[in-house]
Amino acid sequence: MLKKLQGVEERFLAIEKQMSDPVVVRDREQYQNYVREHAELNKIVTLYREYDKTIKDIENSTGLLNENDPEIRELARDDIERLNTRKANLESRLKHLLIPKDANDEKNVIMEIRAGTGGEEAALFAGDLFRMYSRYAENQGWKVEVLSHHPTGTGGLKEVISLIQGRGAYSRLKFESGTHRVQRVPETEAQGRIHTSAVTVAVLPEAEEVEVTIDPNDLRVDVYRSGGPGGQSVNTTDSAVRITHLPTGLVVICQDEKSQLKNKNKALKVLRARLLDQMIREQSEKISEERKSQVGSGDRSERIRTYNFPQGRVTDHRIGLTLYRLESILQGGVDHLIEEVMTFYQAQALKGEKGSRVQGVEASMD
Repeated sequence: MLKKLQGVEERFLAIEKQMSDPVVVRDREQYQNYVREHAELNKIVTLYREYDKTIKDIENSTGLLNENDPEIRELARDDIERLNTRKANLESRLKHLLIPKDANDEKNVIMEIRAGTGGEEAALFAGDLFRMYSRYAENQGWKVEVLSHHPTGTGGLKEVISLIQGRGAYSRLKFESGTHRVQRVPETEAQGRIHTSAVTVAVLPEAEEVEVTIDPNDLRVDVYRSGGPGGQSVNTTDSAVRITHLPTGLVVICQDEKSQLKNKNKALKVLRARLLDQMIREQSEKISEERKSQVGSGDRSERIRTYNFPQGRVTDHRIGLTLYRLESILQGGVDHLIEEVMTFYQAQALKGEKGSRVQGVEASMD
């Protein structure tokens, strides 16, 4: 870590020198880039210098332990204890600042929740997860907008796609991608047997138009009448929209709005996010075949988390954490789980063992 910090300080000093160069100052764009980088590095360098001073203070106080005066030795021991506490705190903060930044962390999120194995029970749990994440988002002060949803006749959801808008939404939700397993006794189960069902969650960063350019000629747009649970017609006009991206074969359907234009705009938003996710995964695979994202590598077939209703517990299999407060978690109190998973992957990223690309690093499943 010290070598990294020394390298950061050297870069910081080099930027300061560049910022005083009249040629650079005249180049407004280049100068602004230096200003931004300088401000970012300043946080690390300030802490590093405080950390370096603390280490030297510890060395000085350690030397006083050899003094003949017992009072001086006692004061030195007190100082060393206090300084070691400060050193540990500074180390923790520096490690956090050194973690490679994900360029998408501050973005809004496109969250796709789909019922998997388990039929109607899976659809009901998909609805539970959607409510859980919606309440969590509301607690964070974020806005949730449903882009598309396909309900079942008994109150479940075959699929729901939503836009979650809020600063840092992607940084906190990106590790929720994967398969969520539920174990509970369905209301229709006469024998009281526990059924296991699965729901897949995909978390994508919202793509800006400048990041993903879609050629209109690459799209096939079909319109038709919206259908509700059981196949009944919802609208009497052709407002539902299905967009097919011909080069990739990606298909997005939106039918929630009565306006065909609104459905088309929502579908394009989802398509753009999926294309960005695909681009990111392709770039990642070029860097390393071993580094796969949860969504892109087939890890959705593996469970990342189990929600066991009879025992009232939630277990995250990637970090081996079990919490016996399922009800409060499903009410949106998923903060502790998210924090623990983020901490785990931040530690992995700092060690450089897995990398910290978008959608998370490879999850170790039990």
